[in-house]
Amino acid sequence: MMNLPVYLEINLSTRKIKRFKIDKKMFERYIGGKILAAKLLYDLTEAGIDPLSEEAVIIVNTGPANGTGAPSSSRFNMSFKNLMTGGIASSNCGGNFGMMLKKAGYDGIILTGKAKVPSYIEILDGDVHIKNAEHLWGMDTEKVQEEFPAPYGKIVIGPAGEHLVRYAGVLSGERVAGRCGAGAVFGSKNIKAVVAYGTKQPEIYNKEKLDKHVEKWVRFLQSHPMTGTSLPKYGSAGLVTKANATSALPTKNFQRGFYDKAEEISGETLADTKLIKNMGCVSCPIRCERRVRVYEKNVKGPEYETVGLFGANIESADLDIINEINYIADILGMDTISLGGTIAFAMELKERGIADFGVDFGEAGNIPDIVKKIAYREGKYSELANGSKWLAEKYGAEDAAIHAKGLELASYEPRKSVGMGLGYATSNRGGCHLNGGYLALLESVGVLSTDPLETKGKPELTVLMQNAMEAVSGSGFCLFTAYTMIPSILFRLGPSHWITKLCGKVLVWVWPVLGIIWKFMPWILPFNSMFLLPHAEAVKQITGIKMTTGRFMQLGERGYNVERLYNYREGLTANDDNLPDRLTKVPQDKNPESVVRLDKMLPRYYKVRGWKEDGAPSKSKLWQLKIFS
Repeated sequence: MMNLPVYLEINLSTRKIKRFKIDKKMFERYIGGKILAAKLLYDLTEAGIDPLSEEAVIIVNTGPANGTGAPSSSRFNMSFKNLMTGGIASSNCGGNFGMMLKKAGYDGIILTGKAKVPSYIEILDGDVHIKNAEHLWGMDTEKVQEEFPAPYGKIVIGPAGEHLVRYAGVLSGERVAGRCGAGAVFGSKNIKAVVAYGTKQPEIYNKEKLDKHVEKWVRFLQSHPMTGTSLPKYGSAGLVTKANATSALPTKNFQRGFYDKAEEISGETLADTKLIKNMGCVSCPIRCERRVRVYEKNVKGPEYETVGLFGANIESADLDIINEINYIADILGMDTISLGGTIAFAMELKERGIADFGVDFGEAGNIPDIVKKIAYREGKYSELANGSKWLAEKYGAEDAAIHAKGLELASYEPRKSVGMGLGYATSNRGGCHLNGGYLALLESVGVLSTDPLETKGKPELTVLMQNAMEAVSGSGFCLFTAYTMIPSILFRLGPSHWITKLCGKVLVWVWPVLGIIWKFMPWILPFNSMFLLPHAEAVKQITGIKMTTGRFMQLGERGYNVERLYNYREGLTANDDNLPDRLTKVPQDKNPESVVRLDKMLPRYYKVRGWKEDGAPSKSKLWQLKIFS
């Protein structure tokens, strides 16, 4: 018998609490996580609402894999109207909250309204209470979590969320739902925290088969060079050296892609000089988390994006300061990607003589104090709390405000990874490497040697990767588990081997057939394989849904189209699938092709997607995906 997700709907204004089940048809089509949340958000809200208003909705939900023991399945999702772009937002997070929410008897929470006073929500073995949090207001994320029993799953905001910093995040333990402003939405609703604890074990359709599959999958992950060696040894910061070698490491606010001091901030240097130990999220065999020392505390170290954006992108080679910034941003509750991109833009504004926020390229010593001022919106630093798009609209220099749709780009220079550039431009939540499909993995920081400047085949590959990552995320898995799609043998041969090079060339030229066969995907891949996306088999055994790799990919496609529908309803069109002129018109080096040729890639991308020229999904595509009955 299929177990249907149970959701809480909480109106903070009226304090009314409603419990309901997601119906079978909805569950089978949208599964959970960001995919189901996108459909709920579309159905529950009207166009044009203020994301910080009482009418705004924020959804905190899990995927079917949470709490089942499947590898790297601790992820939960937060979806809401994006403060940075005006479109849809989805912010993913690790920690133990997702697992504890399910053990408390619920798969998701829908929050609307606004509490009259600072409050927190307590969910204990099915019982739900809205409680006074005035004594917690003003606390940082570390201190407020210490106020609750250790076994509780917790999501909390810091001072940045209370002061409505537009890129404020929400923390669970030390993991961050950072992007798009979830912390500010919580702050606008006077919600300081949501805590959950329960003893209920999530029901599994076929536990015996799932356990056998998980056992094989864990061995597979641990034997793969990416998930079994590189990530455990160096974390995501291990990408610094690779990105720099291919001129894909943003330097001096994306003016260049190569930093001559990259070795000093590399994952290897971090491991050799700063690492205390590595750890992992709940049920994760990869264990990519870095532990470092800041203020005599053993704390979570920085991810690649933080190292890149507070290292090369501001021309700083001080790992101690990067670690300090990462910690301060975490306890104050801010997204380090938007924070770093905004500060780099402020540095360029000063360099051009346009505006002075007291920040300079190559001088990072005062950045920790400035981060604190941003979180509390002190004086002129309140402007930096609005992000680089807002700054550019006030001060100009739009070419140097490095964002897509209003969301700052992650630490991959797209002029030497043009598929990644297409992903940034088309990503539904804005300048995101993950929602963008992460083609940098196939162009600049991975083992495959696809031509990073070649535009042919990149639209097809972008669609493939976007859909795959959408499905993985919606199911409740960490996206790192999808890296095993790249065969182990290529890692062992290395990027310079002729076989690896040949695979890279073939990949670009073969995948255009996806544009023809995409609508037949469920029938083309009517099976499950450990070597493609093992997630599909796990979802099948957890839920009882007849899931194959082809259906799993279609699930991701359905989610991506629902997100696009939301954006289109909010006024985001093909005109917003763009990047700043620095990346599309100014070559990175002497090669005139080192620009992101969106003019060549976007029309093909829309065609492969089955979208119209204005970026809206066609009626035939919506019918094919059964998005509307």
